Amino acid sequence: MHQLKAIQGDITQVHVDAIVNAANTTLLGGGGVDGAIHRAAGPGLYAACLQFHGCPTGEARITHGFRLPAKYVIHTPGPIWHGGNNGEDKLLANSYRNSLQLAEENDCHTVAFPSISTGVYAFPLARAAHIAITTIRDFLKTSQVVAEVEMVCFDPTTYAAYQREIKEE
Repeated sequence: MHQLKAIQGDITQVHVDAIVNAANTTLLGGGGVDGAIHRAAGPGLYAACLQFHGCPTGEARITHGFRLPAKYVIHTPGPIWHGGNNGEDKLLANSYRNSLQLAEENDCHTVAFPSISTGVYAFPLARAAHIAITTIRDFLKTSQVVAEVEMVCFDPTTYAAYQREIKEE
């Protein structure tokens, strides 16, 4: 049985096999959730990310979780919003799909996502929530390993958007 839910909270505190980091293309930390994950994981995460020499938008890389409760961190750079006619929807879907594929390949049964690209990258929240939930649901239909996905929302507005999208099944 696959489960998909939204919670409001701090993704650095969630006890799952893997958390997803809404990274930038350097993978070396930044603002928002990316900076919070790097601070909570400690310097080992930075050192592990250095070895990738970056990551293209929509792709994903995996590291250990270091000081985090999660065993792994999956890093995916989401797209920066440029009006919606520059492939942003496809790139965002790829961020979720490629992250879930890495979770599957690394035997992660539980995965927690932040709302990718809806902070400083300015992706419209309702549109991003729809893409995220649709992509996750499609993946879970054929998943052999990933059984539970949580959308960990930092604020009430984001939580409400994902709750609405999950309920509209």
